[in-house]
Amino acid sequence: MTHMHITAWVLGIILFFLAISMRDRDNAKAAKMLHMILRLVYLFILYTGGVLVWDYIANSGMPILAEAITKGLAGIWMIAAMEMILVKKSKGKPTKSFWIQFWIALIIVLVLGFVRLPMGVQL
Repeated sequence: MTHMHITAWVLGIILFFLAISMRDRDNAKAAKMLHMILRLVYLFILYTGGVLVWDYIANSGMPILAEAITKGLAGIWMIAAMEMILVKKSKGKPTKSFWIQFWIALIIVLVLGFVRLPMGVQL
């Protein structure tokens, strides 16, 4: 399940940046199609992430469980920031605060996912 989750969020980030670049090139139709596909990928990310958190609940102690829940909340925060960036950009409104939130959430998710939690990379 970990590999499916990583594949889903990598695909989500690629689609996010493609939708941003299409929006910047004034190709609204392609940007909207990518945005709709990205929303489906969000659902897959949430599903696979939920299964991983459930595995932590079933098999781990309290400190790891707290970190897994924190990572899940940061992941939801990141998805919300991505969605708000795309929506605000399509309406021509400023997106600086959502970009800041996106990068903060991305750092939290990557650190907790790859360094701290047991299914991540072991250093």
